[in-house]
Amino acid sequence: METYLDRIKLLKNEQKLTNEQLAERSGIPLGTLSKILAGMSDSPKLSNLVAICGALGCSVEYVVNGTPENTNNYTLSGDEIRLMEQYRTLDKWGRSLVDTVIAKELERIGATASVDEGAEKLSAPAGKILRPVASVSRYAGEAVRTAKRKIKLFDLPVSAGVGVYLEEEHAETISVPSTEKTAEADYALRISGNSMEPKYHDGDILLVHACDSVEEGELGIFLLDGCGFFKKYGGDRLLSLNGDYAPILLKDFSEIQCKGRVVGRLKRK
Repeated sequence: METYLDRIKLLKNEQKLTNEQLAERSGIPLGTLSKILAGMSDSPKLSNLVAICGALGCSVEYVVNGTPENTNNYTLSGDEIRLMEQYRTLDKWGRSLVDTVIAKELERIGATASVDEGAEKLSAPAGKILRPVASVSRYAGEAVRTAKRKIKLFDLPVSAGVGVYLEEEHAETISVPSTEKTAEADYALRISGNSMEPKYHDGDILLVHACDSVEEGELGIFLLDGCGFFKKYGGDRLLSLNGDYAPILLKDFSEIQCKGRVVGRLKRK
């Protein structure tokens, strides 16, 4: 059975280090290090193990437990995490299409994309479309050529005096283009009224990222004493984009909730 000493010696030999060189790298006295490597110390100090691992460029967990190094432990940005989450929802055929696009893009920019020649060749599942086809979106008044994703559309419009009930029984599932903005959205709501004109109009559908707070100046969905509002957050008030509407002062309400940040919209034809 492989021990921690075996793993230390293996790494030391792979790097062609002498005891003197490892002692110099780790800062451990040569005599102490020699005793550790000879197995004369049944329980070496943790600080010495940490120093040895640092000198060998490995983790303490690997030396002690034999856990393989995670060489892919990259720090991912928010966009990269979102793309990975979307990729994991795809079926085998969808992932193959994404892999093909990435390989083509790497080729276009001069990078080399390695391809496993022995990998399984994918064939389209029976009844599946081989590539995206043009279709007319219900909400975007033009033909689109893109993938789709599902999202909940709650059937009570958001406007002054109308409650917003974010419950499954009050929602329908709609298909929307899979874009950067729809990827952020957790649900959708209809607009009723003209208080957010000229940018947002009656009948528009908002894309909302569910959260319990927004930054000042951001657009959000708010519940004030059970009534739903789509407004810009102004710190101590909610603001309309239409100058005909006065600010809504939050001090006038006893129960105030933020139900999400508006990240975009779908416009009906």
